[in-house]
Amino acid sequence: MHLNRGTIIKTACLIFLYWIALTGFCQYGTPPPPKKTKGPVPITEFGFSQLYGGIIIVHATIDNLKDSLNFILDTGSGGISLDSSTVEEFNIPAVPSSRTIRGIAGVRKVDFAYNHTLNLPGLSVDSLDFHINNYEMLTGVYGMKIDGIIGYSFLKRYIIAIDFDRHTISVFPQGPFKYPQGGHILRPAITALPMQYAEITENETFRSRYFLDTGAGLCLLLSQQFTGDSAVFSKQKRFYTSVAEGIGGKKTMLVTTLKKFKLGPYKFRKMPVYVFDDEYNVTTYPFLAGLIGNDLLRRFNMTINYAKSEFHLVPNNSFREAFDYAYTGFNMFQEGMEVIIMDVMQGSPAEKAGLKDGDVIISIGNKFAGDLQTYKNILQQPGNKVKMVISRNGALQEIKLNIVSIKEKNKKLFKS
Repeated sequence: MHLNRGTIIKTACLIFLYWIALTGFCQYGTPPPPKKTKGPVPITEFGFSQLYGGIIIVHATIDNLKDSLNFILDTGSGGISLDSSTVEEFNIPAVPSSRTIRGIAGVRKVDFAYNHTLNLPGLSVDSLDFHINNYEMLTGVYGMKIDGIIGYSFLKRYIIAIDFDRHTISVFPQGPFKYPQGGHILRPAITALPMQYAEITENETFRSRYFLDTGAGLCLLLSQQFTGDSAVFSKQKRFYTSVAEGIGGKKTMLVTTLKKFKLGPYKFRKMPVYVFDDEYNVTTYPFLAGLIGNDLLRRFNMTINYAKSEFHLVPNNSFREAFDYAYTGFNMFQEGMEVIIMDVMQGSPAEKAGLKDGDVIISIGNKFAGDLQTYKNILQQPGNKVKMVISRNGALQEIKLNIVSIKEKNKKLFKS
């Protein structure tokens, strides 16, 4: 059979296209191995849990004990610590000492557990001296057992990368390190705690030093000593009363919003800010004005490099997330399977709704969770009115609670 030139060309093209299709199919079915990317190799990488306010919970063990313990990763801690009930439960030897630790609500003398090993997934850190503190209140406030706090004693030995998008922590050895592309390097002064300059703007702009504190579940905390001397807030500024828990017990605070806050090149507007009387001089005013907490820092993926006094920040998926402006005027405490109301503020939405200290929450918004974190998430919706069922002296009551916003001018609420 005779084939003309056109037929030959068409046949050749069809064969060529068929070969491309087969080749493409094979490539799709067995993709080539990914190209190796240059970058630092971690010693280990593991996941973490995140609680209300951005608090980081790391799971680890001590020495040869098999029980997994819950630790807060805290740049605001000048050492490493264990809860007193955890020490008692596992018969960890405690040695009395004359050393004290300071917190927002008091000063405490602490015992020590010397020369122990912290076992993280893929990494054991030895020769650690844990101070012993009572974290019963933190356990109740966060709704999970808090066995200890990991701070400077661990952080000073490594380079730590925290990825809030993937909820992972990568641990690198000290030495030359290439940070991820983009972002900004803060250069805080670090003794045991990192201290960083930042700017606040209300009536005027003030540039001051702050602790970088991943263990604080708020955006910004200012001392009354600083706000009083600087007169950063006008006399007409509206404040709402709240209570926070820290070392030494509870502390009454005021909460409002700040016109602008600037950390490095990053600016935040209408950010919630707490103000407290620093009677125990935690912020060593006038050396510092307060602290920057993890409800702000969690908006960045961070690399913490204590050896070089550097914090590398890259805005993450939470960077533009709305701040929590919700205000109800009470706190909650988890005790076993019950969530109990405490610290009902005078004149607050909680008091106006009829809530009292000691009420047991049965449900909020038709959620019968019995879980503190779930209830806190429901109460983060300012402008909503939620139905609560509480138990008081064994009798059930239904209460309707208004969630107001500290961002708005709520004329019906008190001003401190």
